[in-house]
Amino acid sequence: MELTDDQFERYARHLILDEVGEEGQEALLAAKVLVVGAGGLGAPLMLYLAAAGVGTLGIVDDDLVDLTNLQRQVVHTTAAIGTPKVMSAADAVRRLNPDVGVVTHNARLTATNAEELIGAYDIVADGSDNFATRYLLNDAARLAGKTLVTAAPLRFEGQLFTFKPGAGPCYRCVFAEAPPPELVPRCEQAGILGALCGVMGSLQATEVLKELIGVGDSLAGHMLLYDALGPTFRKIKLRRDAACALCGDTPTITDLSAHKGAA
Repeated sequence: MELTDDQFERYARHLILDEVGEEGQEALLAAKVLVVGAGGLGAPLMLYLAAAGVGTLGIVDDDLVDLTNLQRQVVHTTAAIGTPKVMSAADAVRRLNPDVGVVTHNARLTATNAEELIGAYDIVADGSDNFATRYLLNDAARLAGKTLVTAAPLRFEGQLFTFKPGAGPCYRCVFAEAPPPELVPRCEQAGILGALCGVMGSLQATEVLKELIGVGDSLAGHMLLYDALGPTFRKIKLRRDAACALCGDTPTITDLSAHKGAA
C-alpha cells in the first residue's frame, strides 16, 4: 500500500527514521495486533499502537469502566463510567487515529474463543491482570505460532517479556506454576502507582512495534524488570526449560483443553 499525503504528514517522525521509513510504516499499517485487556496496561499500549499507525487493533475485555479505573486506565474518561471498556477504548482509538480499524471483543478470553481470536492477528499483547489469562495466552499464542508481548505491574515494580516461538522460552519456562494467590495479590489488594502502568504499557508498545517492523534486538529470551522507586531497569537472560509442559522436549500441553473453565 502507498502512503497518502495525510499519512506522510501524520507519520513524518517515523518516516525520517532509517530503521522505519516508508517500508516500516507500511508494515505497521498492514499489521493486526490483539490487545487483551483494556485496563492499566492496555490503555497506554493501545494508544501508542494506534498513534504509530498499526492498521488493525483488536481489543478483548468484558469489564465495565469504574471510577477506580481512572487513576491509571488513561484510555477511559469519567463520562465513560458504566460503559463497556472495549467501547470506551475503541472510541479513544478512533478519535486519535482514523487510520486504525478497531475490532471490539466484549468478552472474556477463554479456552473456547482464544484460538479463533488469536488466529486472526499477527501478534498478541497481554494486558491482563490474572495468572489464568496469562497462562492461557501463553499456551494459545505458542500453539498458534504467534509472538506474545506481556507485562505485569504491581505497586512500584513491573516485568516485561516477549515470548516468540522458536526464539527462546515461554511463560511456563519462567513460571512453571502460578504462585498461591496470597503471595501475589492483585492491584486492588496491594495497590499500584498509576504512572507505572504507563511505563510498562509504553514499553510493551515499543516491543510490539519492534517486532512488527523487524528492528533492534528482540526481548525474546530475556525478562526486563523495572523498579520505579530505584529507579532502575534490570535485564535478565532466560533459558528454555527442557521439561516445560508446553515447549519442552516432551510437551504434555498440545491443545487448550486443560484451560476449560479456568479463565
